[in-house]
Amino acid sequence: MSESPRNIILLSADALRADHLSCYGYHRETSPVLDELAEESIRFTNAYSASSHTREAVPALLTGEYPDVAIDANYRLATETIASTLSEEGFATGGFHSNPFVSRAYGFDEGFDHFDDDLYFGKHKLIALAQRAFDKLRNRHYARAEEINERSLAWVDALDDDEPFFLWNHYMDTHGPYEPPGEYAQLYTETSISDRDAQSLYQRAIKNPDSITDDERDLLIDLYDAEIRYNDNRIGEFLTELRERGILEESMLVITADHGDAFGEHGYYEHPRYLYDEITHVPLIVRPPGGADGDDISTPASTLDIVETLTQSVESDRGGERNSLFELPADRTVFLQARGEKDDSDIRRYALRTEDGACFCERNQKTEAIEFTQCSHRSLRERLGEHVETRVRQENGTDMRDSGEVDEEIGRRLEALGYKE
Repeated sequence: MSESPRNIILLSADALRADHLSCYGYHRETSPVLDELAEESIRFTNAYSASSHTREAVPALLTGEYPDVAIDANYRLATETIASTLSEEGFATGGFHSNPFVSRAYGFDEGFDHFDDDLYFGKHKLIALAQRAFDKLRNRHYARAEEINERSLAWVDALDDDEPFFLWNHYMDTHGPYEPPGEYAQLYTETSISDRDAQSLYQRAIKNPDSITDDERDLLIDLYDAEIRYNDNRIGEFLTELRERGILEESMLVITADHGDAFGEHGYYEHPRYLYDEITHVPLIVRPPGGADGDDISTPASTLDIVETLTQSVESDRGGERNSLFELPADRTVFLQARGEKDDSDIRRYALRTEDGACFCERNQKTEAIEFTQCSHRSLRERLGEHVETRVRQENGTDMRDSGEVDEEIGRRLEALGYKE
């Protein structure tokens, strides 16, 4: 890529798996907007998140660093993000989302001139209490895509005409509980289900996956696909607004996800801390200024590559340690990692992907024993073992258990999203 972008726009969707998009071969037309966008962009068909859940995946996405460096023991941001880098380059920086795990409570407002995380810190207490009560009454767990669009476009419109910007929108609609709004609710199913029943089904799938019947699994998928279609439509509306303002053609646009969601493929639902394809294979579409020829790149890519790509696009003389998405070596290997859940907090999981293979292992943090659970062939096992040894040397030696302390408002939303007991 030779043309330097005036603006940089990063759109990420929470829990959006690649293989449920029609532009990635899905049998339903769930993503007509992204399908069309891919025809004038570069589509990476084998892109993987650096981790399997938001608390590690988004920090990696925003910093270009593995989670064991990007965040501290309590999941607070510990590394400079792309927002800080671009701010130093003269970009106005704005972030818009409503996932409590990457809110200002965890330091993710660092580097952003404007950071809207849909929480109410710093506002009048009575207003915050009234808003929480209203949100609970209407079963609202996050800001819908149309709200994120409105807020971010208002910020863009308030900038000076000659001011370049970096914008990050993170959409929560494809995250459970799956409650597609309005006409989308029965887009793929004739079953009518209330939002509260949908939430109850989602929570049961997480806590007791064996109780989910085939029909219930199909219903979860139908609702999830409808959320994808809704989100795709809202992204289309956002891109239309950018085109009408003359912004899109002079911007670098990246669309991806922090991770996917599972539907019983390995005995679980949602996105627990494993590294299988259903929760790590993510969409990745890059549209450079002026568009591209609709190329498909099958070389393995990582969400870790995004920061380096964006940084190199504005610093042409930069010689980074990581690869740009425009310069991936043919024999590329990408690595993934995830901390264990609270009941196995001493476990660290690692995986690698090549174009024709995969390998998985677990490391016990107490004993340092490494157990390989699945590998395509032995050479990948050796490669993953070397990577794990490198990551262990990178660790800062702090206790990696979560403190469990969380703001009351964050706690309420996390519980609704299936994160808390």
